[in-house]
Order: sequence, then structure tokens, then C-alpha cells
Amino acid sequence: MDFRKLASIGSIVLGVLLVIGGIATWIMVSTTLADQRITTPDDAVCLADRDVRGPFTAYCQAMTIDRNVLETTEGLRYAELDREDPLRNVAQSASFLQASLFTSVLSFGVAAMAIGMGLLFVLIGLGIRDVRQQVNELAPPGAAGRDMPRSTTAP
Repeated sequence: MDFRKLASIGSIVLGVLLVIGGIATWIMVSTTLADQRITTPDDAVCLADRDVRGPFTAYCQAMTIDRNVLETTEGLRYAELDREDPLRNVAQSASFLQASLFTSVLSFGVAAMAIGMGLLFVLIGLGIRDVRQQVNELAPPGAAGRDMPRSTTAP
């Protein structure tokens, strides 16, 4: 097996694995978010009154939580609140929820990147395969770079 054929097959296999992994990740994160039964509120920053199942609704929910907690704490973040302030627990919970939602958004991005890179690797593998076929068709018999049948008998 020559290098071009090996590179073509390797690229296609890697691409397919990346696409499958990306799709599986997207489905897993989406399903996990849907299981939480989170809905963006009517007064959401964006995409109001929608189930949180994807990257856009997760981002909107995180931004809405941020806006609401800042209104409640008069613009102070968790670390800025006094340790004895009763709103510190509210700010802490909001911070954790936001971090979880932003992690979901990041996971969707990584999954989309894996799918895109997988498709790119498949196309590269197919391109290498096509170049290999073109070289074999254009090269005269016995030329360097052309696949030649291997003799099973010694000369």
C-alpha cells in the first residue's frame, strides 16, 4: 500500500470518527439540557419563552440569569458581596448556573467544530484519493509514481 492510499484512507476514517463524535456530543448535551426542563422566561434577554435545548437558548438563559442577579444584588457580583450578605448565596447559585450553561454552549461549539473538521478530513481524504487516481491515469506505464502490478515471481 502506497503513502497516498494510506493517507487517503486515514483521513477519511479520522473524518468519519470526528463527525460521529461531534454528532454524539451534540445529541448528549442537547438531551441533558432538555432533561433539565429549563425554559427561558418571558423577560429573557433573547429567545424568550423557549425550552433550553441548544447553544442559543442556553446562552440567552445564562445572560438572563446574569442580568437578573445583578438587578437583585444592585450590580455586585458574588466575590464583591460581603460574606454575611444574604444575597451572596443567590449570587453564588446564579454564578454556578451560568457556568454550567456556558459550559454547554462551549460543548456545542466543540461538537460543531468536530463535525466541521471531520467533514474537512473526509474531503481531504477524497481529494488525495482523486489525485492518486489522476496520477495513475495520466502517467505512462512504468513511470515513477504510477501504481504498477507487483510481480510474484523473481526476475
